[in-house]
Amino acid sequence: MGNIRPTFIKRSAIELLKRYPEQFSEDFQHNKESAEKLADFHSHKVRNRVAGYITRYRKVLARKI
Repeated sequence: MGNIRPTFIKRSAIELLKRYPEQFSEDFQHNKESAEKLADFHSHKVRNRVAGYITRYRKVLARKI
């Protein structure tokens, strides 16, 4: 079973990926720093969850290609 993430986390992550696709990779630490620069999150927990979802999303896309 996988993690269930709230819709606002997924929406935020996918929107960031659409706007800045070259800024994100499959590395969580890099994605966390990029998300901090590109968006204003109200807490570190939300930032980390968005960065984690971006990381997983990029890994899944890489496997499909």
